[in-house]
Amino acid sequence: MDEPDTAAILPDDGLTSTGEEMPADNSPDRKEEKDRGTIRSLRPPVACPVPVSVEPVLFLSMFSLALQAPLATQYLWDRISEDLGYNGTRSGGCGNSSVPHDPLQKEVETLTAHWNLYINLGGFSVGLFVVTLLGSWSDLAGRRPVLILPNLGLALQAAVYLLVMYLKLPVAYFLLGRLLSGLLGDFNSILAGCFAYVADTSDRRSRTFRVAVLEACLGLSGMLASIIGGQWRRAQGYINPFWLVLATNLAAALYAYLFVPESVVPDPSARLFTARHHRAVWRLYSKGGSASEGGGNFHRCKLWLYTLCFFLLVTVHFGSRDLYVLYELSAPLCWGPALIGYGSAAQHLAYLSSLLGLRLMQRCLEDSWVALVGLASNIAGLVVISVADTTQLMFTGYGVCFLFMAATPVLRSKLSKLVDPSEQGALFASVACVEGLCALVASGLFNSLYPATLHFMKGFPFLFAAILLFVPAGIIGILECEDQKRENRDSTAS
Repeated sequence: MDEPDTAAILPDDGLTSTGEEMPADNSPDRKEEKDRGTIRSLRPPVACPVPVSVEPVLFLSMFSLALQAPLATQYLWDRISEDLGYNGTRSGGCGNSSVPHDPLQKEVETLTAHWNLYINLGGFSVGLFVVTLLGSWSDLAGRRPVLILPNLGLALQAAVYLLVMYLKLPVAYFLLGRLLSGLLGDFNSILAGCFAYVADTSDRRSRTFRVAVLEACLGLSGMLASIIGGQWRRAQGYINPFWLVLATNLAAALYAYLFVPESVVPDPSARLFTARHHRAVWRLYSKGGSASEGGGNFHRCKLWLYTLCFFLLVTVHFGSRDLYVLYELSAPLCWGPALIGYGSAAQHLAYLSSLLGLRLMQRCLEDSWVALVGLASNIAGLVVISVADTTQLMFTGYGVCFLFMAATPVLRSKLSKLVDPSEQGALFASVACVEGLCALVASGLFNSLYPATLHFMKGFPFLFAAILLFVPAGIIGILECEDQKRENRDSTAS
């Protein structure tokens, strides 16, 4: 509900000239009081001085996550090395296969990978239940609680990590912090809340670009965190960066409370702990949601197919990103920290170039064709990277991928347009869970594929990722052609 439109229906003076009591439900006083209560629930406590909505919330939350994740892994490595008596020196250099692998280093690598897996699985398993609960609940209770609670949970996780570092507690307490964050929604709830908020406050024409702006916030905050985190840890250790993680999450929660206006009129009777919220998510994919009542099976089929496209695309993004550093560290590239930093910056700059390219292409192309151009850019870049044996060729691959993030906002927007406004929270909660599943599948698949294919083609996982992207490209193209045929039939019939 727009604030000026709401204000226009209110009388200038709410006082009645007589003391006569009018019927309770239809009296002007009660109607005015109800309208004012609605406006009060939509307004934030403080007016935001800049014309943004949830973008700072997502930027700050992603910054804290991108800063925390690699530091937590490095801390696990150092603590496990200390417990096992490994001094941290690496035998041999880049491409030196004559030096035998240190068995103690292999044990440290294995334990670190296992603890990372336990922590991620714990967060995902709890979040799978909580994110769908909070997302569907936000359709009734409003979006702001879903922006505030998960940030407080991430701050609580950072506080637990700080206690582990100060008191030298066992690394198993990292899992406790992750579970506490998952119980309050974790980062996936913030994703669901922000994208649902944008769907609430945008029309169908501008929604794709608004979603792309949020995607760009993810890339920029990740780039900034990756630049800051490594240098800061090298200079001051782990504790000070984690204080920044804690402060950033608290700042995101405070911003959401003070400056973000509510986009859904809250229902005071909405209950959080009820099976209704999970049934709403199930209804989306079993019946296609409320919007499918006139669309039938084709509508539900589109919802499933676009979700499959999103799953494959994000799995490729996560899987290839996990391998870039490993690919660059080893022969024949043998990159050092500086080149790896430049490569990471080139990846994240593609978020901005994708945003700009999407905006320009929307002037002359439908969203589906924009997504296909983005997929073509991604496929070509992965093919180049798969055969890259020089620094110049590797950066050429990064350059060819300059539109690789143009497809994901299109898919989010298309999914959003397939459901009713009252189902946006449930939809984006399920999409956020799919995204969490993508991270787990990508980590297991690509990290297993890389060592298994080293003997015949080092860059095969990137080639496999490029081949995999032909599936969403084909589905998007077929669905767009089918939509155009249906529109032509409808126009001919009318």
